[in-house]
Amino acid sequence: MPITPGTKLGPYEIVAPLGAGGMGEVYRAKDTRLGRDVAVKVLPQHLSANAEIRTRFEREAKTVSSLNHPNICTLFDVGREGDTDYLVMELIEGETLSARIARGPLAGSEVLRLGAQIADALDRAHRAGVIHRDLKPGNVMLTKSGAKLMDFGLARATGLAGPVSGSAFSSMTALTQSPTVAQALTAEGTLVGTFQYMAPEQLEGKEADTRSDVWALGCVLYEMATGKRAYQGKSQATLISAIMTSEPPAVTSVTPSTPPALSRLIAGCLNKEPDDRVQTAHDVKLQLEWIREAGSQSGAQAPVHVRRRTPAWLPWTVAAIAVVAAIAALFLPRGAGEGKGAIVAAILPADGTTLSPFWGHLALSPDGRAIAYCASDSVGLAIWVRPL
Repeated sequence: MPITPGTKLGPYEIVAPLGAGGMGEVYRAKDTRLGRDVAVKVLPQHLSANAEIRTRFEREAKTVSSLNHPNICTLFDVGREGDTDYLVMELIEGETLSARIARGPLAGSEVLRLGAQIADALDRAHRAGVIHRDLKPGNVMLTKSGAKLMDFGLARATGLAGPVSGSAFSSMTALTQSPTVAQALTAEGTLVGTFQYMAPEQLEGKEADTRSDVWALGCVLYEMATGKRAYQGKSQATLISAIMTSEPPAVTSVTPSTPPALSRLIAGCLNKEPDDRVQTAHDVKLQLEWIREAGSQSGAQAPVHVRRRTPAWLPWTVAAIAVVAAIAALFLPRGAGEGKGAIVAAILPADGTTLSPFWGHLALSPDGRAIAYCASDSVGLAIWVRPL
């Protein structure tokens, strides 16, 4: 049925179109029962015509509607008017994350804040047994209060969740025709859609799980921090090949101001082997919050936590510096520094850490702007770097 202003879909009266995508057209509407503005998404005809997909969609929608989280767009209702199926969702005022990224990378503090909100929303859904499967900047809305994750579970409801027969290359046509892919291959040969955010196991036709969402989250964080997609290609084949075989440039090489800890976290989300990847969205959220908190406490770049073996030369170097300092103190004329004010500074270990027995293992950076020292936390001994 044609959808125009004034059209009634159950108790919802269409006011104006808001946009369109692979999952259907979205309209601003008025809930005539409760007197509130809502967003109504009308599903494509090829979905409404399939009774099995409709049943799966309604079952998935019931699960999604139970997700109560400040960073998840609330699903209010599912309905059918004649041969038209529709969703009724919370009306969100703002812009998509993809529109924001189009203007350039986000500030580091915003990447950490919004990224933690998106990760927390994913974690809430995963705990309820819902996998997004189509996480991308276009499915994240930015509002005054923060990020809102859209279209939870809809990819699964439309059938993308099921295994894809054959290899990745023989499955490209089926994936491109999926309703979750916003646009197909353009005439110029540039792929636009969700391929850029699909984990390797999805492209191989394997069942997606929560770790597939973590991969997509890593792609989104990479794009937020750099303004560039982690993987790009001029065709489906080259893009899939890049995802399956290559590594994106480190975030710090694209945006040098990015905290190294954030760059490593994103790389951990983009590990091609699911078992070697960051395992949960909850872990990603905790890491983002830690990096943000560490940066705010120091007033500068977050401290870098590098877990590695202490170099054998480090204690000898420190000992040599101590000896030279002692000799200088003995032979300097007494009173040479009298009359000049002393400068005293305290560099405390990071919260939750204690200086190790090898407290003498200290090193000053060549530019004099940072100090490295050994300290222990709940995990074990590590080298910490703090700005001066």
